[in-house]
Amino acid sequence: MSSLNKYNLTKSLLFYLPVFFLFLSVLNKIDFNYLEVKYFSLNIAHILIFYWTLKNPRYLNYGSIFLAGLVNDVVVGLPVGISSFCYLLICAVTAYLRNITITPKFINDWISLLFTISLVNSIQIITLDFIFSIEVNYLRYMINSGFTFIFYPIFLFLFSILEKKITIQKND
Repeated sequence: MSSLNKYNLTKSLLFYLPVFFLFLSVLNKIDFNYLEVKYFSLNIAHILIFYWTLKNPRYLNYGSIFLAGLVNDVVVGLPVGISSFCYLLICAVTAYLRNITITPKFINDWISLLFTISLVNSIQIITLDFIFSIEVNYLRYMINSGFTFIFYPIFLFLFSILEKKITIQKND
């Protein structure tokens, strides 16, 4: 009986691991200034949302994505709802891509990520700069978009391994 409960607990923890990683990524804003790396910025939340809503959306639902956006706004200090809107916009783009894609290919997903990040960051910049009159560092957004795009294959590899482990646990 004890092994049955342990098995279900492991299965449940693996199932909710993408949600845990999403909240961890929005709560833990890493500052690379102490590493003497001035121009490095990576948005792991965008990669998480893009991958999991494109490949297997049942592991990361829209409610948790919306709440993660609200948490991100509070942590970063943005007007409440901006990140949630941007995260849900990523979900809308990935839902569209899932519906039009017959056979998924890595290069198509990667280029789609670049388009999606560019769209989301431009909407966020326009909203923050023109509507809320918050000073925006355009170079930081460009660097963030570039590094997020460059590091996507690494996270794709890691998340595909995690997805296989979740699938194996689910089927057992």
